[in-house]
Amino acid sequence: MRRNLWKLAIPLVVGFAAIANGQGKVEIDNPWVRVVRVQAVPHEKIPMHEHPASVLVCLTDIHERVTKAGEVVYREPTKQAEENLSDQPLEAIVVELKPDAPKAQPAPMTAPDPVEADPTHHQVPIDNDRVRVLRTTLEPHLRGPMHRHRSYVVVYLTELHTTMRLADGRTVDNPRHPGEVAFRNAYQHQTENIGDRTAVEIQIELK
Repeated sequence: MRRNLWKLAIPLVVGFAAIANGQGKVEIDNPWVRVVRVQAVPHEKIPMHEHPASVLVCLTDIHERVTKAGEVVYREPTKQAEENLSDQPLEAIVVELKPDAPKAQPAPMTAPDPVEADPTHHQVPIDNDRVRVLRTTLEPHLRGPMHRHRSYVVVYLTELHTTMRLADGRTVDNPRHPGEVAFRNAYQHQTENIGDRTAVEIQIELK
């Protein structure tokens, strides 16, 4: 597993300066969030920049606090410059929480909360007044119970192939690759891992 060394703290490059200098690619931009894919080559320097409160999902190892690939970090607004001290490139997804965002769409109430419905496969590494972050792990061929979500950003950490049965009975095929991201409005669904590998994803629910 690759380890990437960062000169300063974990939050990485998420400000407009980083985008302007080519380290970040905006993948989602809506009234609630701006989602940036951050990539830096070995020993790359990132100039001073600012960003709002953010959730960082590490796709590769990052070191100052020895943060591993797949870990999630919440950061308050900050201003910083950074440098990749590693001989390896790094990649992360940064979900910027817009400070003047409207209230997120509430979850439908006809199905249970995912943590209540299936606590074994839905862990909560972060829960504050802005977001609740879920780490969902589905073993091969596992079919979870129907459950509800607020609007959320999902980051896929592994190769996966799931199906989602929606409340209206429709089934959506959902093949994904590691590092892909998507935004979903509030809804309820039942997920089945139809692949032969354990599937892991991070869901950042907006409050």
